[in-house]
Amino acid sequence: MFFDTLSILAAAPLGVWSILWDILVLLAMALVLGTLAERLGQSVIVGYLIAGTLVGPNVLGWISTQGELFNIAELGVALLLFAIGLEFSPHRLLSLGSIVLKAGSLQVVLTVVLGFAVSITCGLGEKESLVVGMMVALSSTACVMRLLSDRAEIDSQHGRTALGILLVQDVAVVPRMLLVSILATGGSWSLVVGKLAFSLLLAVVLIGLFYALFNIVAPRLMLLPTWRKNRDLPVLLAVIMATGSAWATHAVGLSPAMGAFVAGVLLAVSPFATQIRADTRPLTTLMATLFFASIGMFGDPKWLLAHWQFVAGIVLAIVVGKTFIIALLARAFGQPWRYAITSALCLAQVGEFSFVLGITAHSDDAGNALITTTTFHAMVSATILTLLFTPYLVGGAPRIGTRCENMMLRWRRSHGGATPMARRTPTNEITMLPEEAIPTRSAGLDSIMIIGFGPAGQRVAEGLMDSHQQQMVAIDLNHENIDIAQRYGLKSLLGDATQREILEHAGVYETHVVVVTVPDHATVRQLIHLVRDLAPKAYIVARCRYHVLHWELLAAGAHEVVDEEDQLGRRLAAQVRKHVGTAGDTH
Repeated sequence: MFFDTLSILAAAPLGVWSILWDILVLLAMALVLGTLAERLGQSVIVGYLIAGTLVGPNVLGWISTQGELFNIAELGVALLLFAIGLEFSPHRLLSLGSIVLKAGSLQVVLTVVLGFAVSITCGLGEKESLVVGMMVALSSTACVMRLLSDRAEIDSQHGRTALGILLVQDVAVVPRMLLVSILATGGSWSLVVGKLAFSLLLAVVLIGLFYALFNIVAPRLMLLPTWRKNRDLPVLLAVIMATGSAWATHAVGLSPAMGAFVAGVLLAVSPFATQIRADTRPLTTLMATLFFASIGMFGDPKWLLAHWQFVAGIVLAIVVGKTFIIALLARAFGQPWRYAITSALCLAQVGEFSFVLGITAHSDDAGNALITTTTFHAMVSATILTLLFTPYLVGGAPRIGTRCENMMLRWRRSHGGATPMARRTPTNEITMLPEEAIPTRSAGLDSIMIIGFGPAGQRVAEGLMDSHQQQMVAIDLNHENIDIAQRYGLKSLLGDATQREILEHAGVYETHVVVVTVPDHATVRQLIHLVRDLAPKAYIVARCRYHVLHWELLAAGAHEVVDEEDQLGRRLAAQVRKHVGTAGDTH
């Protein structure tokens, strides 16, 4: 009987179990190589990509169901962006500003044009060159956002710029997919315009539905007594919202990743956003790992070695070309060179959706392939290599950006040029004026300099308003925050405080106390070093978002570090003691 049962099971079709085995093999190899990469001080994403290449059909051949796994992995991108979207409320997203939207749109157009021109020069046809340009224009939202999140740099100046440009790129995926389909089938431009208009209408409808579900229906469900007692039900709801938003946008022909991100943003205003993010994190980690590993499966090391010079040229052209375009655009729209170059280096790769474009363009089911097999292999190889380099580019980008800006300043000084200073004009745009055109400000011997006038800086000012209003000087790169400082009646300066000239102009040499409230850890550490160098007698109070980084700021030279996690714990404990004391009195 036992052997009969075994024979029946052995004869049963594999079906889903075959895919499950492939997933198990892929995750196991990703675990091993991810651990090895971490031990070697590298990003785990590098390990995941290499794991996919090794077990894929072009090396060991342990997995051959490449297409099915890639479809599953697409969900990983959507879930990752859903989790990131939960970090951004609509107000916070809008605070990125129209400048990022303009820069992102121009970046997409200019990169497509440049990619098209280079491809034509290399002898490709017009349609093939257009596809290559559209593939190159995309950067990796999943990879960059994961790395910036791990480095706690999403809130940094370059992190916000990179996020805005990535969102514009993801929105542009839909028209590019439609264009590739039209080119392959020989459709008309009027059909493209019609489909785009219909897609826009569907997007508006979906946003309305998401808002109603996430901010009206879901909160009421979460407050039900049954849901409060059983933690399984809220977890199921969180997973349904995350995966359902991706499915809904895919079902109507839109980008599932973009739809999931928008759903996360709309849900971020809910009081349950933090819990939902925690509930979906394990699933997000699983699917994101599958995504990066499945991307690696497209790699063909044998083909790459045979054409390494060709692929190396493509990779160099992509990294240099995209860095150049994005840095110039960011600078043209008011970003200091430091952040413009840093943002550009973070986006100097080809993104995951380029695989979707490439597969669609290479499909020859009807004999209408837009790109040749050689071009497809070249672009896939170049894309994987740029993704492998991305952790190092993102990690080194702030340092490279700073060095480049310092080199420019030294060159300008050596050639007798004026040092630029940031100043707010009546049009609320940041312009660069010669230093001699701006009167020097003396803040007074007992002045208090607040660097970063967001909510934290505003609370500092409010606490000192009665006794030290005339002594405070606020510095911020956001003109809206400077408007608030001016309404408070404070002296204020719009500029990048990481530039020595800005601090000098604000009177740092005569400042008694410097309060650094910037949320980005790397920027805070840099500011502490700079203030210690310029004003060694100043007392520095610095903000620290994460307890594990507290000692770095003390080592950098801060006299007092306000640890957000420590302060939060103390405040929570005080509230608990207050409640317990009240409850004791009632008994």
